Amino acid sequence: MNEDQAALARKQLERRFAPLRETSFAVPPRGWIKAIREALGMTVRQLAARMGTSISRIPVIEKAEVSGSTTIKTLRQAAEAMNCTFVYAFVPTKPLDDILRDRAKQKASKDIARLDHTMRLENQALLKADLDEEQRRMIELILSGSLRGLWDDE
Repeated sequence: MNEDQAALARKQLERRFAPLRETSFAVPPRGWIKAIREALGMTVRQLAARMGTSISRIPVIEKAEVSGSTTIKTLRQAAEAMNCTFVYAFVPTKPLDDILRDRAKQKASKDIARLDHTMRLENQALLKADLDEEQRRMIELILSGSLRGLWDDE
């Protein structure tokens, strides 16, 4: 995917993320499966029958959801058995472009710190304004090129 396609993909994803970021999804303490099952008045036996599994498996599934050890497949099956739609998403905590800019700033700051240290050793220290300008230039350079190396830790 080239840079223009990646930028377009980020823009399209941001449109999808916007309403999700504004929504708070507080997971019920005993999990979604149990909360919805009980709200529907569905028994463990009834859910087991609808899922095509044993009665003893339902409490295991409900506990696994709460502990985070269940599978997406199981969650999807439980949702379908209760006439629900299973939704799975990664919702970035802030816009993707901001995440990229923050990471580029982090990488540029490391490079600037090394440069500043070397220049000081050679008694050629740069002014803070010059360092800030160089950091801005490096951020723009990083963001204008391929993003593949952006997430490599050195």
